[in-house]
Amino acid sequence: MSDITAPLAPREKRNTIILVLAQAILGAQMPMIFTVGGLAGQMLAPNACFATLPISMIVLGSVLSAQPLSEFMAARGRRAGFILANGFGATGAAIAAYALYIGSFWLFMLGSLLTGTYMSAQGFYRFAATDTASPEFQPKAISYVLAGGLFAAILGPQLVKLTSQAMLVPFLATYLAIIAINALGPFLFAFLDIPAPGRRDKSAPLQGRTRRELLRDPVIVVAMICAMVSYALMNLVMTSTPLAVVGCGFEQGDAANIVSAHVLAMYIPSFFTGHLIARFGKQTIVGLGLVILAGAGAVALTGVELDKFYLALILLGLGWNFGFIGATAMLASAHTPEERGHVQGMNDFVVFGGVFLASLSSGGLMNCLEGGNAQAGWQAVNIAMLPFLTLAGGALIWLTMRPKDTR
Repeated sequence: MSDITAPLAPREKRNTIILVLAQAILGAQMPMIFTVGGLAGQMLAPNACFATLPISMIVLGSVLSAQPLSEFMAARGRRAGFILANGFGATGAAIAAYALYIGSFWLFMLGSLLTGTYMSAQGFYRFAATDTASPEFQPKAISYVLAGGLFAAILGPQLVKLTSQAMLVPFLATYLAIIAINALGPFLFAFLDIPAPGRRDKSAPLQGRTRRELLRDPVIVVAMICAMVSYALMNLVMTSTPLAVVGCGFEQGDAANIVSAHVLAMYIPSFFTGHLIARFGKQTIVGLGLVILAGAGAVALTGVELDKFYLALILLGLGWNFGFIGATAMLASAHTPEERGHVQGMNDFVVFGGVFLASLSSGGLMNCLEGGNAQAGWQAVNIAMLPFLTLAGGALIWLTMRPKDTR
């Protein structure tokens, strides 16, 4: 048995540090977008029901780009894929900024769609951390990379406070700042040292299982379901939060602070989540995450006081951390290196497909219920968590109860 306390190999350490920095610096744009996207959409939309559609378009862009981006990186390498995604992120932010300037909701939607390619790439940072990591270090590498979001959680909302009203057109300066953040990507990824797998000889037989065979693996399927539910429910509630907070009479600054507390709760546990997984097992930590997500919904249903918004969103972040990191570690241990491109692309297609549906539902639940107001919408959003938590919890229990020799 290998010694998990052994010093890290130079490449393993270097890549982990670079991906942590990428998550910390480049990742700051995501809390920025999720804080202002719904408010900007509400300002531009011809109908209040469409307020969160720009965020839905970001997630749709992530869904559509997940599989192609995964295959591109399998052929050309992580560095090329990440830099390409930064280009899409900057272009999308530029289009969104121009849309704000001219007051075009539909052009803002297009910019949001392109921005989704960056969101997809950021999801692959956690997988890239495992490419050169030893099996013992993989759960910790995933955890450390996601912990880089701690700095993003601080930087992003503070940039929103500085930029949201810095120009005559609200939120315009925020999207200009996002362009600048993406411009840092090529300089950072120049130091990434993950060899490209290279193009496969099409005359040679396929290595690893086919997509259909992979989807018959119960560990892969349950990991995908739990990752999708954890991420989708987090997105559903977080997308609705700024609208609910402002709609219940609080300030935009309060919404930014609550989102900041939420994102901190998403990433601070990452410093020890990998160690918890190593000690208690992946499935136990995923199950704990689902229970905490249910607790977040329960707190939110008790009222719309500011302290309850804070507590619900902190629990939401913590539940996402355990559920998502645990499910990612389950997935990483269930496939071979040759199957990486297929598995990771399918996983993120499923995960962000669920996130897209969640964000698409968010605006309707918040703004379009009969006789709806912010309080009623907020309750509807949190009640909507229940069937999905039941699905993920049931799948995890089924996997746990399967005989060991059939797993």
